[in-house]
Amino acid sequence: GGGRAGAAACDGDSFSRLASQSNVYGLAALEGGEGPGGLLAAALKGKVIYFRYHDLRQRLRPVARELQFTYIPVDAEMVSINSFPKLPPQCGLVVSITFIKDSGDKASPFLNIYCDYEPGSEYDLNSVACSCLNLEFQFTLFQLCHTEVCIGDKPKTVFLLSRNNPSVRLYKENEGSHQFEEQPVQHLFPELQDLPSNVLWLDVCNIPGAGQHITAFGCQSGYVRVARVDQASRAVLQSWSIQQDGPISKVLVFPLPSELGGYSVLVTSTIELSVVYRDILTNGLGNQLILLASDQYNSVLCVLVTDVDFDGACEIFLGTYGQELLCYKYTSAAGNPPGEFRLLWTRRFPSPLLSMLYTDLTADGLCESAVVCLKGLRILQVSVTAPLARLRHPLPIIGGVLAASNLCAGSLHASRLPSSLRRDRIWFLR
Repeated sequence: GGGRAGAAACDGDSFSRLASQSNVYGLAALEGGEGPGGLLAAALKGKVIYFRYHDLRQRLRPVARELQFTYIPVDAEMVSINSFPKLPPQCGLVVSITFIKDSGDKASPFLNIYCDYEPGSEYDLNSVACSCLNLEFQFTLFQLCHTEVCIGDKPKTVFLLSRNNPSVRLYKENEGSHQFEEQPVQHLFPELQDLPSNVLWLDVCNIPGAGQHITAFGCQSGYVRVARVDQASRAVLQSWSIQQDGPISKVLVFPLPSELGGYSVLVTSTIELSVVYRDILTNGLGNQLILLASDQYNSVLCVLVTDVDFDGACEIFLGTYGQELLCYKYTSAAGNPPGEFRLLWTRRFPSPLLSMLYTDLTADGLCESAVVCLKGLRILQVSVTAPLARLRHPLPIIGGVLAASNLCAGSLHASRLPSSLRRDRIWFLR
């Protein structure tokens, strides 16, 4: 692919083979507790791999091992996996897994939710994997995700599960009974009613300080809906929809810098070009930026939007069934405010890319990119060249600001710095 130098922003691969292939719902990040985070990768044939970095003789070594979750038959077919840490004042790790059990005459879908309430064991994965709530369904299951909601004045984390009848189910923890229970989805997410088709991917983005959230989902029929919802009244304030020609593989709500239009939605399709709908709260789905060549590498199956080169502007990553990872960057043209997302580089993998996550696995403040390919989990570590260069670059500017302003040591405030430098200070907080 083009621009191999740009692909060096992610290097230092480690690879862990899966016992069988995974799928687009088969990767979850483990966060919370002490020490570095980890990953759970689900293989189709009933296996879950626990990946983390282990400190061995003052060097971090990648370690992957099979983790046995109870009440999953050996012949089960994994569908999806998800995990989240409980919000304070509660503590503990919650893991959920959906799978299909073949009983001979019929295939039965199940949802298992794992959580250990024993003091001292809340983050112990071996203990969590043995504490199970088992639920059986009559419908095919798809994506399993989680999001934060406000119930009264208390933040809670809930599971959302899409099914093929079509509907989305909601599961919330009952703190009194220490169980997760199904709740009517319309009570918290009125925008998820009257679905025209099976939801293949759902994303919820809370707007900080506004008491609102944005929900976007894409369906098997090609239908896409985006809605802005008031969390207190549960009223749908705005809603937009569009019909595309093929199944929607991913939707993702993400913020662009305010000068570029605020919240945007990335939509990828199995057969069409990927597009970004810019500034949805102002333009709805009426202002689209096409990601050129995004349909040239078979279907797009996974996406990431994050800043890997530490310049304050996010890159868009598309993982394809055609074994290519594509990196796009927003560039503004003179006299053309909308600008464009330009393909910076591509990187070829040995097998199709199914799922991606961006999370800190080494507890060093720099996130790693985790990529599940057809039969393995690959970790791409961020090159330290980019953050070191960003660190060195502002130092002369700081000196100039100090001299020009005749500021005393310790009195330099971020509000007095140029906007470009204030943006760079984000790195120090990572």
